[in-house]
Amino acid sequence: MGRWKPLIVLGTAQFLMVLDASVMNVSISQLVEDFDTEVTAIQAVITLYTLVMAAFMLTGGKLGDMFGRRRVFVVGLVVYAVGSGLTAVAPTLWVLALGWSVIEGLGAALVLPALAALVAGSYTGRERAVAYGVVGGLAGAGIAVGPLLGGWVTTYLTWRLVFAGEVVLVVAILLLMRWIPPERAPDHRARLDTAGVALSAAGLALMVLAVLQSGTWGWVQPRNPPFTVLGFSPTLFVVAFGAALLYAFCRHERRREARGLEPLVSLDLFGNSALRSGLATLFNQNTILLGLFFVIPLYLQVVQGLDAFETGLKLLPVSVAMLVASMSGTLLLRIASPRTIVRTGLLVLLAATLWLITAIEPELRGAAFAGAMALLGLGLGMLASQLGNTVQSSVATEDRSEAGGLQYTAQNLGSSLGTALIGAILIGALAGAVGSRIEDDPRISDAVAGQAAVQLEAGVSFVPADDVAAALAEHPEVPPEEAAAIVDDYRQAQLDGLKAAVLACAGITAASFLFTRHLPGRRPTGDEGTDEEPAGDVP
Repeated sequence: MGRWKPLIVLGTAQFLMVLDASVMNVSISQLVEDFDTEVTAIQAVITLYTLVMAAFMLTGGKLGDMFGRRRVFVVGLVVYAVGSGLTAVAPTLWVLALGWSVIEGLGAALVLPALAALVAGSYTGRERAVAYGVVGGLAGAGIAVGPLLGGWVTTYLTWRLVFAGEVVLVVAILLLMRWIPPERAPDHRARLDTAGVALSAAGLALMVLAVLQSGTWGWVQPRNPPFTVLGFSPTLFVVAFGAALLYAFCRHERRREARGLEPLVSLDLFGNSALRSGLATLFNQNTILLGLFFVIPLYLQVVQGLDAFETGLKLLPVSVAMLVASMSGTLLLRIASPRTIVRTGLLVLLAATLWLITAIEPELRGAAFAGAMALLGLGLGMLASQLGNTVQSSVATEDRSEAGGLQYTAQNLGSSLGTALIGAILIGALAGAVGSRIEDDPRISDAVAGQAAVQLEAGVSFVPADDVAAALAEHPEVPPEEAAAIVDDYRQAQLDGLKAAVLACAGITAASFLFTRHLPGRRPTGDEGTDEEPAGDVP
């Protein structure tokens, strides 16, 4: 038992980092009501949380190298608790964004790279694979508990209690920090690359912001942007500017290394093919996961009218299956290599997304939906059981903080883009579908269809069809029978938008196979993956 005490502390912290994101996803409708806002505003808050983590995760990893991973882990937990406390009492949307998205996000950016390095430093060989399987399983447990706990508390009490409870959980973790053995002091105290921090954070932020706003701004033709560039939507220009900043960041890091200065992250790490494959697959996994966990609750709550607790119950199969599959990682390694397990997981995930498309119907078909959810969890769990250990075991001991920073940067950038990109596809497909359906509907006159087109140009929101009916009732110039036809078209367009968003997730899943070539291609034996022998890929 004593051997696994550090894992109890680190695994609980991993559980905590996942918990409130899943709570937020099932509480979207309640948050919209409590803060008198729209789904897109809550989408922005969710995206900002993962964006802050992605933007500053490299910085968190470097601070772990500079000041010690254990110390940075503790500081990050304290920052996280402050953000959770502020979120619990947030009176307005901007305070929610400050407490949850910014302060909690910064705390997580300190905790997670240190956590990854502390797990790798506490265990070797098969024990490390077990430890990362448990950490992945507890991440799955956070996803499992989040919808149920968050749904029940949101429905019958208030979502604020979850964040108050997180403060208590952080205190408990801090009291058990003595279970994690002290580290050797860092050999030297490097100066933080502040220019690298600014360039990487700004580049990542701009790219995700542009994708997030693409549904409102439009990709090429302007829809409702704050400004235009040469008559075009600013979306692609902002993406390009963000990419240019990231290119400048890479050049800056190379110059620092050439001058003998310590970079924010050593770009030579990207010469490690197993690390590259692991990071790319982690990015894709979280893009799919967060995209689906944004879309599915909207289908259950907005289309089907379920409350947060009922939504959590419907998500239970994916959560349980992910937990079981994640915890089974070391057993799977007895019969297959990490590469084979990940590729099999992607095949299962692809089948699940295609099945889910067929299950999205006006009337919820419980058995089909539950089956798709269970298969989805199985595929995601197989990925989670392998990728963390693959990334950490592919580098030497001294590079683990940087690898941890890259690992969670990839995960959280994927999470940000998953929510932003899939959400944008959903809104864009909804707008296109409702416009074409109204235009082609013989029950709707040209005059009313023209008025609807003008309204659609100003933007469309994913709201209950009853809200659309109520809004049309305030316009007596629209005949009741035509208003009913518009509501019916909107209901059908919602399903079209949801299916388009899930299909995009299926496309990302299929494309992910291209990035698995250099994952370890043989089963680990003995002490493979220990400090002395980083695990690489096998042709």
